[in-house]
Amino acid sequence: MQTLAALCALLSLLFSAHADVVERFEYVPECMTYFYKAKVPEWGASTPGAARLCQRFVNRFHFATLYDTNHRIAVYSAYQFEPSSGGGRENRWFVEPQLVNDGWQAEMKDGYWLGQDYPDIYLGEKQALNEDYTNSGFDRGHLNPNGHHPVPSRNATFTLTNCSKAYVLVGTVPSADNWIVKNNVKRVNIPDYVWNAYCCVDNNDQPIQSGAGTARNTDENYVVKRSLDELGAFLQQFSNEPVGELFYNNCRA
Repeated sequence: MQTLAALCALLSLLFSAHADVVERFEYVPECMTYFYKAKVPEWGASTPGAARLCQRFVNRFHFATLYDTNHRIAVYSAYQFEPSSGGGRENRWFVEPQLVNDGWQAEMKDGYWLGQDYPDIYLGEKQALNEDYTNSGFDRGHLNPNGHHPVPSRNATFTLTNCSKAYVLVGTVPSADNWIVKNNVKRVNIPDYVWNAYCCVDNNDQPIQSGAGTARNTDENYVVKRSLDELGAFLQQFSNEPVGELFYNNCRA
């Protein structure tokens, strides 16, 4: 089975999660903690139909997602890496009510039950739905893996050797014309590439290590290791606008 590692954290494994659709990440200070020195990447900022999501669980923000509502995949997700402290996987898949109607609740909701609440309203105009993947041959996948976060009910802590925090960006490069099609409608873009980037800092918030990787969105799962500069050059192939810095000062001391 092919793997679509591109359904963004919008469809989170975290049950009862919340997501605020905001005009700018900068307007939500808690959401900005997932960007090193509050530097939001320039990459993807001009994506048509982009939605900015600050995603919460148990009254605490966990990550930020720039979501492409036209391709119905993430441009990128930003978070701080923490290892999972155990716990199982959530079996339900959630949708963002505010991407259907900006006056609806900020709490992410099980797509099935939201459909029951609003049977006459189509939920999937701006986001992928669970049924888009049914019998498609593609897996939903995660850009922001649940294994990179502790179970919220546990006070898990994390440090790398001499490392206080690890800021992470994960994203996609959409394909030109490769889609999951349902009822002759192009529903979810199948990305050509997935990528990630990280910036590790010490207790003084000074960069000590950085890196990146890219991979074709295929079953081979072959990852090309890159520097942040090399990742910028790679992404530049797919944009007519400058990629810019992914982290503040490109994670340089």
